[in-house]
Amino acid sequence: MKKYMYIISSAIVLVACESRTYEEISDNTPVPEQVTYTKDVKPIIDANCISCHAPGGAASFQPWTSYDQVKNNIDKIIDRIGRPTGDPQKMPQGGSLSPSQINIFTKWKADGLTEN
Repeated sequence: MKKYMYIISSAIVLVACESRTYEEISDNTPVPEQVTYTKDVKPIIDANCISCHAPGGAASFQPWTSYDQVKNNIDKIIDRIGRPTGDPQKMPQGGSLSPSQINIFTKWKADGLTEN
């Protein structure tokens, strides 16, 4: 009986652990006061999304290579980058944006989706 309790307890502890590193959890990078596409959003898209969301990429049917494409898909982007680890629709696939990067997208939308 004790053996089973130990196994169950161990399983609960392992399932409760997150796979994020300390750096990801403790990301305290401040979000700029005014977020713009060119200065703040585009560098994140270029570093994390463009390999799939460009011509020839796995998600080329949903390109995010221009301001208008990203602006027109902001709700979908915010939904996908904010999904929990393990969700098959979480983006970027096989990775995660930091909390401050996610906040940049959210604030950009709240700030009015300005380009420059």
